[in-house]
Amino acid sequence: MQILEEVQDLPKAGNIKAQWVSLWTGPAVGAVLLVATLAFPGFWPPMSPTMSADQVAAFYADHTAWMRFSQVTFNLCGIMVLPFFMVICVQMKRMKSQSHIFAYCYLTALVSGATIFALSNILFLVAAFRPDRRPELVMLLNDLAWIVLIAPIGMVVSQFLLIAVAVYFDNGPDPVFPRWVGYYSLTTAVAMVPAAGAAVVQTGPLAWDGFLSFWVRNGAFVLFIIVMFFVLRRTIIRQAVDEGVVAS
Repeated sequence: MQILEEVQDLPKAGNIKAQWVSLWTGPAVGAVLLVATLAFPGFWPPMSPTMSADQVAAFYADHTAWMRFSQVTFNLCGIMVLPFFMVICVQMKRMKSQSHIFAYCYLTALVSGATIFALSNILFLVAAFRPDRRPELVMLLNDLAWIVLIAPIGMVVSQFLLIAVAVYFDNGPDPVFPRWVGYYSLTTAVAMVPAAGAAVVQTGPLAWDGFLSFWVRNGAFVLFIIVMFFVLRRTIIRQAVDEGVVAS
């Protein structure tokens, strides 16, 4: 946090300070979301698409309180991770050798993905709202929640592809992100693609509880955030030095 102390009285400090604060919302909000993830009983292990209607209804009846707690937490705090991703968008706009179109497309994909995530939270909450519904209705809501959470990866894949393309075109003498960030983003996008199968299969690695659709997809996303935290930290400090906001 030392950079905040160094930039307080300088005219260009506002942008750097805003980015710095937004960057650190990532770990803070991430800690809250980790609690919600651990509290959600449907993740440990992931609920199986092959569960019968009676089994799904019984699961919701037995874990109603924890289902509600975790999803309300996701609903309240999930959107608060957006400032972290906005730092990526701001840095993409700093890329001098390309237009801002990639940054604006990235922003659109990011907001779309956040909306889909929020919708899945609501569907889980609706399923838990009246756990005494007919089992078939509880199962229907549960299916909707899981498929909306896992399968719509178009917006997420687009985010990583846009970062990769932006890094590729930022081929000036002083690129904003290291070149390897583009390749890493592309690899992460590829890791996300199999999750689309969660909408059409019920068993195997492509099912919503499968190795590729659940563990690889979510693990790759979390790992990307961790890696980008350190990349963005270094990038913001370098920007502050380049703009004369802090001494090198």
